[in-house]
Amino acid sequence: MPHAFVMNRTDAGTHPTFTISNEIPLHDGNVTIDVKYSAINYKDALAVTNSAPVLRTFPIVPGIDLAGIVSASHDPRWHVGDQVVIAGRGIGERRSGGYASISQQPGDILTRLPEGITLHDAMAIGTAGITAAMSVNALRQHNITPGALPVLVTGATGGVGMHAINMLSQMGFRVTAVTGRPHLTDMLIACGATEVIGRDAVAGPKPLEREQWAAVIDTVGGSILSAAVRSTAYGGCIAMCGNAAGATLELTVYPFILRGIQLIGIDSVNATQTIVDHAWHDAAAAWRGRRLDHMITTIALTDVAEHAHTLMRGTHQGRTVVTIN
Repeated sequence: MPHAFVMNRTDAGTHPTFTISNEIPLHDGNVTIDVKYSAINYKDALAVTNSAPVLRTFPIVPGIDLAGIVSASHDPRWHVGDQVVIAGRGIGERRSGGYASISQQPGDILTRLPEGITLHDAMAIGTAGITAAMSVNALRQHNITPGALPVLVTGATGGVGMHAINMLSQMGFRVTAVTGRPHLTDMLIACGATEVIGRDAVAGPKPLEREQWAAVIDTVGGSILSAAVRSTAYGGCIAMCGNAAGATLELTVYPFILRGIQLIGIDSVNATQTIVDHAWHDAAAAWRGRRLDHMITTIALTDVAEHAHTLMRGTHQGRTVVTIN
């Protein structure tokens, strides 16, 4: 029988339930998918713990990632037996997502499983991996190439951070990883980091600090991002994609008008499907080049709530894959 993790809203507030029934909230979609795996992202943790208004309708199945097999299709592009993935695209927010054994989705938000990886691998990549791929591509499009200065990656023990380190190191970049958990240094070195530093090492009060980074991939925002911008070298580029450490930046215009620095926002939810498909290709290629199995945890669907709270406490590292069946 179908089963799902469902979020409901009542007069008493928003709360999660684990349901085994045919009463799973499905939204209109011309492709039906037997979901095999999902994942827990920061946005999922916000939704499941009701820490932010991520969910836009109720009842709804959270889970912004899913990987599964097409079981029925009214879209000529997709056929029964096709292996497909979705990362973001509004699922788990505006329409039911991956924490259910069955899902109905529009065919135009599906990506074919990249060659050489499994459905489980796809969720080890997920939104984090394609966001990292988009961030790395943004640096390359702004002519950032391997050189004397390293690329700084903040929030390095999270999903985006670990994938970004992996991709950059395979391209020949020196990578400096920032983390507040120095005991995970060896894990980050195994991902490809050249150096691991603490958050305090990125701090500095001056409008312009010493030029230390050729570029930055920032996953956390806040004061760490502000300091990273002030210490990025002339002509550098910062790709920013998260705000776990804060949504406010304290900056002057000097890094931009005196050093010509580019600050680029990365969004994987509303990007065109062509960009998303390309990011999946790049992320899968990096995964085939170096698997980061030491950064992957696999849990059952019934354990989603507990692990969501762990992620919100900041004691989680890497990616958590959710087995649906």
